[in-house]
Amino acid sequence: MLDYSVLRICFQIMAFLFAISLHEYAHGAMANRLGDPTARYMGRLTLNPLRHIDLFGALTLILTNFRFGWAKPVPINPNNFKNPRQGMMYTGLAGPLANLAAALCFALTVRILGLAPLSGTLPGEIFGYFLYYNVLLNVGLAIFNLLPLPPLDGSKILLGLLPARYGWRFEQFDQYGPLILLFLVWTGVLVRIINPLYQVVIRVLLG
Repeated sequence: MLDYSVLRICFQIMAFLFAISLHEYAHGAMANRLGDPTARYMGRLTLNPLRHIDLFGALTLILTNFRFGWAKPVPINPNNFKNPRQGMMYTGLAGPLANLAAALCFALTVRILGLAPLSGTLPGEIFGYFLYYNVLLNVGLAIFNLLPLPPLDGSKILLGLLPARYGWRFEQFDQYGPLILLFLVWTGVLVRIINPLYQVVIRVLLG
């Protein structure tokens, strides 16, 4: 019987590093495409996790029941966009969409693996477990970042959708966003907010 205790930790770390690297790369790639090369100039347009990892975000992944975390934000200069608000909205949306696309690819591979002869073997079981954690981490990171709280991506998306007369009021909220977010994380309220949608997405992807 295979002991998953060590594998579970390794797979979670590997999946987390991939998810945050893809997330931040997508931000930088979208910004670069829209005219802001800041991330590229600073060496952040890469999938190398060492360029993106944030210690506190990694600890949150390990210490919380809901498996999510975050990375160092990719530097963006909205003044390089033709339309700064729209540019920030698309750049913010790119990260969560990249994670959801990755989760879909991993989930499809899990389903294909379940139909293959390899699924009844030990290598197939181990590989399936690795894919499973990649689905969980990418979905969790995407949903977490879509929350409309600064400095998360959802706040940038919401700001781009709001009429200008309301947008500046929402920007005044920026200074309080991180404090509210920390409170929600460490009290467990965030888990109760996110978990219903998280469970629905996981069921749709994995069945």
